[in-house]
Formats: sequence, C-alpha cells, structure tokens
Amino acid sequence: MTHWKLTLSYDGTPYSGWQVQPTLPTVQGRLASAIQHVTGEVVLPQGSGRTDAGVHALGQVASFSLTVPIPAENLRRALNRALPPSIRVLSVEEVQPEFHARHSAAGKTYEYRIFPRVPDGVDDRICSPMIAPFVWDCPWKLDLGLLQAAAGSVVGEHDFTSFAASDPDLATRSQADAESLEPHSEQRSNVRRIERSGWEERDGLYVYTVRGSGFLHHMVRNLVGTFVDIGAERLPVDAISGILAALDRSAAGPTAPARGLFLVEVEY
Repeated sequence: MTHWKLTLSYDGTPYSGWQVQPTLPTVQGRLASAIQHVTGEVVLPQGSGRTDAGVHALGQVASFSLTVPIPAENLRRALNRALPPSIRVLSVEEVQPEFHARHSAAGKTYEYRIFPRVPDGVDDRICSPMIAPFVWDCPWKLDLGLLQAAAGSVVGEHDFTSFAASDPDLATRSQADAESLEPHSEQRSNVRRIERSGWEERDGLYVYTVRGSGFLHHMVRNLVGTFVDIGAERLPVDAISGILAALDRSAAGPTAPARGLFLVEVEY
C-alpha cells in the first residue's frame, strides 16, 4: 500500500464544489474517476477542505492510498491526461501512512479578488469576460483604506460564529464521513486563529489575503461581504469587534460570491 499526497489547481466554475455528490460534477468526483481510470482502484481522495461550488484552488491538497505500484511522476502525468483541463495535478509525492490532507493541515491561505468598477470615481471600467469567472465584479465604490482597517480587526484568536454559515451537508452525512472531513477539535468550536488578514491593490484588483489555522463554512466569503459593507461605508469601520461579540450570523454582512475565492496554499 502506497500513500499519496497530491497538490491540485482547478477552475471551480464548472463544478458543484469539491465534495462528491450524486449526479453533479464535483472536483472530488472527477479526481476519483481519473484515479480509477489510471489504476483500476476505487478510492475517494480526501481533500484539505471542501471548497464550495464555483470556488477555485491554486493549491488544494488531496490524499489517498493505492495498492498498485506506480512511480509518482507517472501517476501525475497519467492523472492529468485523464482529468479535464479545468483540473491539473501540480505535484505527486509519497507520504507516511498517517498523513491526511485535512487532519494533518497546520494552516491555510485564501485569496479573494474583487474587480472594483468605480475606484476613484471612474465609473466606466468594464470587467473583461476573460477574468469575470474569477473575480467579484463589485458595483460599489470601495475605500481601500477602510477595507484594510476592517481586515486587521480579525487578526488573532476569535470566535467566528458570526461569520459562519450552517453546514447543510453535516446533517445528512454519516458520523464516519463527518469525522473524515473535519478534525474533532474543530467540530466542537468556532474559535479560529487568524495570522494574516489584509487587502492590497494588485493589477487593478482589490485582493484580500487571509491565513489561519482553519476556516468555518463560508467564513472567508462572509468576512469579505462584511468588509465590502465597510468599504462602501454602509457599516462603520469599527463594526467588526461588535459583530464578533454578537456570535450571531445575522450581525455580519452578506456572503460574497464564490467566484472570487481561491484556496491558495495548505501548510503541513
């Protein structure tokens, strides 16, 4: 038995998220089919996290085990031939049996990208269809300074209940499946530690980067939606502390669209 770690990049636009679902195209489902096509073995690769429908990845990690012997580079090339162009295997490496893509993760980095149509009062910018599937074409004028100030308010350890959506899948999963998808400690608590949280202007986009120990369902998108309310001056810049203290999802802003979110890196 050989234990494998894959690093993947994918365009999430055509998929109903990572998690395999009956009759729907998913990244996990496509990867499992490619593994079976290449090796003849039926496995369900475990991801570092379940990206939602439309969310992209630059560095998703998956793990699984095979009995068939195959060199790592041969496996990478064969999987890329079997996968659709929207999913690429960047690297394949053999790991110890105890490695698990989700449970072994020490931290994750996400990016969220906004196309601000009206920065500095210029209201005739048009979002190119070449980038539209990968950004939020935001219709409001946003103050980058306010975005930056708001983002800094979540650095540190906090209870992020106000920024967590209920997970619609957990009620229908078996306990064994749920345990394979989320560490025990994270199932019991909505406390997370954020080490980096900030906005920058990059190539005409406003880009939010956040690194933390782990993230709740829709947490990054809910943070971005709230930051945008602050950047558009619909909420005061010091609103974050009160929203965190409320421990109530209704206290925070809306959920930002999935298409602007990227899983950038998983650390082990």
